[in-house]
Amino acid sequence: MIHATIRMVIPPNKRAEAQRILISVMERTRFIPGCIRCCMYQGLNDRNVIMIDQLWQSSEDLECHLRSEDYLKMLLVVEMATEQPDIRFDTILSSAGVDTIEKARKVLRTKKADGF
Repeated sequence: MIHATIRMVIPPNKRAEAQRILISVMERTRFIPGCIRCCMYQGLNDRNVIMIDQLWQSSEDLECHLRSEDYLKMLLVVEMATEQPDIRFDTILSSAGVDTIEKARKVLRTKKADGF
């Protein structure tokens, strides 16, 4: 899996336009084969901060998206940023869920039962 993120600071006078473009792109991206997750977040303390968070099944799926017209639109929004955007592509080799919590809690209960 590939975790793709973009964090950018958009000036207030361009924020509405940027959000409109990004929402449109993301609505379509969610239905692309290989897209596991596609979300947009806005900063709580700084409403000018926008973060795009995507999870892709494979690097091939992501690369196909990077070549798309929709990604070009996203790059146009990135160009609106007032600061250097933070763009990351992180490879995830494994993933776990609630079983990790249960395992950790079981170890904690065992230690307490043993007097630690």
